[in-house]
Amino acid sequence: MPEYTEKIKELEEELKKTKYNKRTQLHIGLVKAKIAKLKEKEVNRGKGGGAKEGYAVRKSGDATVILVGYPSVGKSTLLNALTNAESETGAYDFTTLTVVPGLLLHKHAQIQILDVPGIVSGAASGRGRGKEVLAVMRNSDLVLIVVDVNHPEHLEILKKEIYDTGLRLNARIPDVKIVKTARGGLSIGSTVRLTNIDRKTIEAISREMGLNNANIIIRSDINADELIDVIEGNKKYVPSLVILNKMDTVEPARLRQVEQQLKANLSISAEKRVNIDKLKDLIFESLKFIRIFCKEVGKKADMEVPLIMTTPCNVEDVCNKLHRDFLNKFKFAKVWGKSAKFPGQTFSLKHKLADEDIVEIHLR
Repeated sequence: MPEYTEKIKELEEELKKTKYNKRTQLHIGLVKAKIAKLKEKEVNRGKGGGAKEGYAVRKSGDATVILVGYPSVGKSTLLNALTNAESETGAYDFTTLTVVPGLLLHKHAQIQILDVPGIVSGAASGRGRGKEVLAVMRNSDLVLIVVDVNHPEHLEILKKEIYDTGLRLNARIPDVKIVKTARGGLSIGSTVRLTNIDRKTIEAISREMGLNNANIIIRSDINADELIDVIEGNKKYVPSLVILNKMDTVEPARLRQVEQQLKANLSISAEKRVNIDKLKDLIFESLKFIRIFCKEVGKKADMEVPLIMTTPCNVEDVCNKLHRDFLNKFKFAKVWGKSAKFPGQTFSLKHKLADEDIVEIHLR
């Protein structure tokens, strides 16, 4: 076992044995900081080991969604149900050995769906091509964690592997501002009451992570893990959905039990095509898409092909997507739809738009 991996394992075991309370908060924070440093060294050493075969996937469409799960969970079957892709399927492990892209066309949106090899325990450390699989996830806009209803225990393992590779699912970026200084030590200020971490722990973690001189302003009730994430500054925050597959293989009572246990967003049967349309809607909603219909001055609106935008969206965002010169020449916009009080209301660039609004841009 590599040097860093062995040390990380020892420290993680120490964390498991240490009960969290106010007296142990500082110690636990320091151990977590040491683990983060060792993982960073492990990653950097891996980068210097020469070129490795990876997965090169070009992003396309309005968004990219990745299917993540254990081998044989049914991701390939699900990809085929959602898209026009032809991903090989089989009732055995590791059917998918490369990234298979497919395109989901839904409510005029073009959504790239990626089927990757199954993740197993230890993926973040490189087991089963895990690092390459998890690296693809960093370029995704939504993660679909696909869990076999017969193996609910897989979810926590998957979440840990995803977390260990630097992705933060369904989490907001902590509101912490760090400005490094040449001298003066650490200046720590907070605009909220901190209930999960104290000043001593903040100072200890910062110094352990090599941050000795800085102004730290905290505006959200963070914990030690979130402080470490902010200091490292290399985490990706991505929305995710938990999808239970093979719902047709268990009794309804058992299905409800697992749904509640895992707080699943939706249960499906990819093979039987059950709830696939519901999943398409859920993907669209989770990507926070809205459809904006464009109208030229003096002409009817084009209600056939909308612009696919992401909320929050304003008139300025629409101008940027239509043409780079529109902002310089912008006079005003007329809007018909939910965001307007009356049809054809005039707005400036900062007006927030709603789904299925009609927008008419007036230029100088």
